Amino acid sequence: MAGGRSWANRYAAVVVRGRWLVLAGVAGLVYAVMSFLPPLGHGSGGLAGVVGTESEAISAQIEAVQRFRMPLLTRVAVVQHDPDGLNPYAQARVVLRALAVNKESLQGTTTSGVRLALPVINRPELGAGGGAATTAVTYLFTDPAADFGKQTEAAHQYASDIDRPGDHLVGVTGTAPLQAEQTTIVRNNVRWVEIGSVAVVALIVGVTFRSVLAPAVTLLTAAVTYLLTARVVGAGAELTGFSAPAQLEPVLVALSLGVATDYSIFFLAGMQRGLAHGDDRHTAARATTVEYLPIVLVAGATVAGGVLALVAAETTMFRAFGPGLAVTVLMALLISVTLVPALLAVLGRAVFWPLPPRPGGDGQDDDAGRMVRLLTRRWVAAFVAVAITALLVLAALPLRDLRESFSPMTSLPRDNPVRVAWQAAADGFGPGVLSPTEIILNRPGIASDAGPLSALQSEIGRQPGVARVLGPQDFTLPPQLRQEAGLFLAPDGGAARYLAVLDADPLGAEAVADLRRLEGRMPELLAASDLGGASVSYAGDTALGLSLVESTRPDVVRVAVVIALVDLLLLVLFLRAVVAPLYLLAASFLSLAAVLGLTTLFFEHATEEQGIVFFVPFAAGALLISLGSDYSIFSVGYVRAESRNRPMREALVVAIPRSRRAITAAGLALAASFGLVALVPLAQFRELAFALGVGVVLDVFVVRSWLVPALMTLEAGRKLEENAEKDH
Repeated sequence: MAGGRSWANRYAAVVVRGRWLVLAGVAGLVYAVMSFLPPLGHGSGGLAGVVGTESEAISAQIEAVQRFRMPLLTRVAVVQHDPDGLNPYAQARVVLRALAVNKESLQGTTTSGVRLALPVINRPELGAGGGAATTAVTYLFTDPAADFGKQTEAAHQYASDIDRPGDHLVGVTGTAPLQAEQTTIVRNNVRWVEIGSVAVVALIVGVTFRSVLAPAVTLLTAAVTYLLTARVVGAGAELTGFSAPAQLEPVLVALSLGVATDYSIFFLAGMQRGLAHGDDRHTAARATTVEYLPIVLVAGATVAGGVLALVAAETTMFRAFGPGLAVTVLMALLISVTLVPALLAVLGRAVFWPLPPRPGGDGQDDDAGRMVRLLTRRWVAAFVAVAITALLVLAALPLRDLRESFSPMTSLPRDNPVRVAWQAAADGFGPGVLSPTEIILNRPGIASDAGPLSALQSEIGRQPGVARVLGPQDFTLPPQLRQEAGLFLAPDGGAARYLAVLDADPLGAEAVADLRRLEGRMPELLAASDLGGASVSYAGDTALGLSLVESTRPDVVRVAVVIALVDLLLLVLFLRAVVAPLYLLAASFLSLAAVLGLTTLFFEHATEEQGIVFFVPFAAGALLISLGSDYSIFSVGYVRAESRNRPMREALVVAIPRSRRAITAAGLALAASFGLVALVPLAQFRELAFALGVGVVLDVFVVRSWLVPALMTLEAGRKLEENAEKDH
């Protein structure tokens, strides 16, 4: 065994002897990276920046603009709303203001980024219930190449001219302002995630080791990890072209703090045990490094490999998250195995001030020892394994009702100006008015089929979830002029289109489900309207959301297989076994299913949110499976090491209590770091924080503490019973 760890012995000797050089090297690395590499978020955008152009919805929208010569969809609008009704003068100003901007645009004299303004007022003839015209929505068409921030800026410039009291300006809204606002909210609140995580980690580590300086070692490691990670990810985004969305930053903060804290805690626990046995600081630091270096390296490689498996996805969104998460874990690994041993060698007993370890203390947890001794009885282990498995399966059942959304308006805080303006527009027209779905039909000569096109428009309007449909039958120009105008009929006569306004948040789970249902029924509707043979495509934000949600399903299988293979391979190599890695991985997947079931149950029934944002289960799954394997390596690795020199029963009784305190502290720190991501007041971060926080707690306190020891007992077989009988 000593020979097998000769490389670890050599490494530990180098780090401990050259501790001051290591500290100077880390300081120099931080200085160089901070001086020469760009920060994370430089040039990064929101989720839109990582959607990719391969989406059928985006392709359909581009083709429609080219075919019809006139866009129908925009992602930014200005809303005016008065529940008592807009007076006629205010309504006239809405139209005149738009005409003035359009005239300037045609003459090439416009100074704003708006190329076309299209006002719509909910006059009684347009509304379902009649009454006064309460709402005006002015759709603004800007440069298609402009990012969401510039589109939103152009809309605010347009809105700045709406300054009369009777105009009742509510604000600027749409999916472009939504994405821009989400990015701003993330950047304004990530500091609170940092502050909260630092405070919680300091508290947990301080209480665990009853020390003031132990949290300082942990936080220094975590801080260096995050500083390096943010710059390396930012530089990688520029050099390699992979997208680093701003939404990634809070996750990187939590992951870097959590993982660096985890690995630091294990080194601290080993150092404390060595000092308690009477070793001097250098001997204890070397022994700790030799013991934990292989475990930490394999654990870090497992987590990094698991999250890097996201690049196996075909969806651009998921590929964007993989490299950043993997770099975070690898950076935490690098700093933990260099900086922490060097600091321990320098500080020695002082790191546990004011209560340094007492010689002769073994840190054994008597309660944990009794619990594990009980679990080594096969009938107890069988009962525990069956009971926990049944509870996890029960918790996973709500996963069947999972509804996925894209990025709904309700993800914003209630008082956010973008959401307030959207709600005003929804009150006047319906929730889908700001982002209708464009339905495009292609077939030679279809523009001349006026009767069938009108029939299909009526059929679409009768479908569940559709509030209103605009199409060829709403255009009163003569047929030839209708076609030349290119509004609903293509000038070449080979295409027609409709604009469907849904009665739900266009980026929410309900609208996505409504569009999926409409797409499924469309062949039947075409046949009933005598338009068989026409091909159909869909554009708009709901169509984009649906395409992304649908693309996640094959990606889930693909990435899950890659993660399973990577984690299984590393577990087999580290544990030098085949059966144990299989049930450890199965336990991780079962735990993940239970967590996602609980997440679905909570957010579908206890909150107003419309489904789970589609990337949350995916990202949470990759992290939790990999972190589960990480904790397996720590806990089972101890048992396997002890079992080489003693019977399995004794190995379990000695190893699990010995590692329990460190694993518990590490799990609490990681769960708290992930849970504090909820300080970013957006739905996707609340959901991700819940899934990751609950997932880590469930894994550490249920799966690794009870289920895994029970499964190890059952794997060991009758030998444990024989050993148990000898004890009596």
